[in-house]
Amino acid sequence: PNQYTEQEAKKLGVVGWVKNTSQGTVTGQVQGPEERVNEMKSWLSKVGSPSSRIDKTNFSNEKEISKLDFSDFNTRY
Repeated sequence: PNQYTEQEAKKLGVVGWVKNTSQGTVTGQVQGPEERVNEMKSWLSKVGSPSSRIDKTNFSNEKEISKLDFSDFNTRY
């Protein structure tokens, strides 16, 4: 399912990573221009992967950064 998240991130031009947890949830980090990050958050909250069911989303540790820590968006295992 995370390939859909990667595709969406690349389409929006945000960078970071996503990972499935053993609890059946997804964790990750998204970086980019604020409006792009907000679009990604909206997609993660409402759309997600075709096979996923989204019960709730929780975004935390939001802050402004001077430079990106990642060069692309990928899935971690």
